Amino acid sequence: MKKFCSEISDRSVGNPGNREATDFFKSIVKSLGCDVTTQGFDAIDWWEDGAKLTASGLSFYCRPSPYSLGFDGVAELVSVSNIKELERKDLTGKIVLLHGGIAAEQLMPKNFVFYNPDHHKKIISLLEEKKPTAIICATGRNAALAGGVYPFPLIEDGDFDIPSVFMTEEDGKNLLAFAGEKINLVSRSKRIPGTGENIISKTGNPSGNRIIITAHIDAKKGTPGAIDNATGVTILLLLAETLKNYDGNKLIEIVALNGEDYYAVSGQMEYIKKSMKKTDDIMLNINIDGAGYKDGLSAFSFYDLPEEIHKKANQTLQKFDKIKEGVKWYQGDHSIFIQSGIPAVAVSSAWFTENIDSQEITHTPKDNLDIVSFERITEIAEALTDFILRL
Repeated sequence: MKKFCSEISDRSVGNPGNREATDFFKSIVKSLGCDVTTQGFDAIDWWEDGAKLTASGLSFYCRPSPYSLGFDGVAELVSVSNIKELERKDLTGKIVLLHGGIAAEQLMPKNFVFYNPDHHKKIISLLEEKKPTAIICATGRNAALAGGVYPFPLIEDGDFDIPSVFMTEEDGKNLLAFAGEKINLVSRSKRIPGTGENIISKTGNPSGNRIIITAHIDAKKGTPGAIDNATGVTILLLLAETLKNYDGNKLIEIVALNGEDYYAVSGQMEYIKKSMKKTDDIMLNINIDGAGYKDGLSAFSFYDLPEEIHKKANQTLQKFDKIKEGVKWYQGDHSIFIQSGIPAVAVSSAWFTENIDSQEITHTPKDNLDIVSFERITEIAEALTDFILRL
């Protein structure tokens, strides 16, 4: 945990720190004698050095949107609060302020395949069609999609090429007074080519049905990513140790996926392409994310489990009084498997799942080692080992 959260300063995909994290993970599972493979992919790292916005001599605080291109220019400000206004107004060559309902929830990246509502697609399509020279996004809070960050970046998409910045909804209301006037915007931001990889450790019967245990090793920029998701990756390493001599009839895959907090989910897409060409041999996915919070119990939630697997899961829960069956939630990599018709178990903290729409910790500097219970981490590893051996 110290390595992931303190010694490595940035685990975002494409960053050198991310590659340091995957190399560290790989070195440990190899030292345990596991069969280890990797899946590499291209990725974009991102650098920013702030933004400056002025209107009639007044300055407004804003930040470059993640993965945005930079911008330096003067243009007329046009405000848009809903899709009808976006359809109606002329934005060509202007700076558009998105505020109100149209900026209420983080827009899914244009090429995101797992969840992408039609109204998100329409907003992105209209912006590209109408060609504003830059976009200012005034946003509030949306923990379910953007974590605890305030304000949240409305646009976080390396495939979207209109420069954008974001600010608080309060500043957005004040900026509205300058609609129709020319404003100056400077955003220092650029994309940097990089790479990433998934790490897959295997043990057990090579021809057996697969139990796939996953956790994402990446984190957002600007956060240590303790429970999102260094705890999950640490539990994977503990399982690699407890199961290294597993001689059952299943194939156990322990997978550090790389991209859950990355706009392109590149690691997940690579895993689907290379390791899920066929799914009839996948017995179960166990995904760990948001686990190890210092207060309350750990939570296992179940998705379409066959009766016999559900029975064994309950037998495991009866042994561990600090772990309970939790509420269902879908903002994690287990959804990839559920959408493919594969039974899944999501491992998290009861606090995390029960407050997923209101918590203000993930994706922020608050997600650090101070909020972690190391006892919960080891209990989860022990419980998952017990469950897997029952299977």
